Amino acid sequence: MSKNIENIVVVITGASSGLGEATARYLAQKGASVVLGARRLNKLESIAADITKEGGKVAILATDVSKAADVQALVQKAISSFGKIDVIVNNAGIMPLAPLAATKVDEWDQMIDVNIKGVLYGIAAALPVFQKQNNGHFINLSSVAGHKVSQGSAVYAGTKFAVRAISEGLRMEVGGNIRTTILSPGLIDSELKLGSSDEATSQFVQDVYKDAISPISIAKAVAYAIEQPDDVDINEIVLRPTVQEF
Repeated sequence: MSKNIENIVVVITGASSGLGEATARYLAQKGASVVLGARRLNKLESIAADITKEGGKVAILATDVSKAADVQALVQKAISSFGKIDVIVNNAGIMPLAPLAATKVDEWDQMIDVNIKGVLYGIAAALPVFQKQNNGHFINLSSVAGHKVSQGSAVYAGTKFAVRAISEGLRMEVGGNIRTTILSPGLIDSELKLGSSDEATSQFVQDVYKDAISPISIAKAVAYAIEQPDDVDINEIVLRPTVQEF
């Protein structure tokens, strides 16, 4: 028998737009209590207002995932608002693509801070809670770039390979009643495509993203992983538009 999403508590980082927003809205419609974190509080407030208007249960907190204390506070917000946390979706990410020769060191640092450390901070915040209650579910966002490197994506791909490695290590270490899912999207319509400051790369990304599909596809994949029976752990989902080659 599949699990019911109704009445579970889901924490989502990067929830102010794109994949995070779509997942928040979709899970709330299915009866989950959603706890949303992102830097843009005004965006979170607007999304929360919509969810509440539709009868959903939501809490929000301004969150910078590059700060461990912020992510810890987000998990505590879930517990103080709804008494528990069942799932954390470590979704926040940035994608300022550029060739290595452009030496955009500041952007490399930002990707490491958000894409890798943000996931680690989510694990650090939620794992003690999951271990204490002897159940929980990590859903960590990697990318098809975590499977294959393309020109201009070396550092971004490196961060997403890291997410997969960390998630697999987490699965092997905790296992049992704590589940771990790696979600590797391809071209999904989101603000990621706007992240490149390198002009030539940015134009290339805009052209490629013309084939992007709706973020609701990611929301449904998240729901699929959550809905499995307790003894089923969906370890990885790779999801692309049908026309995407890489």
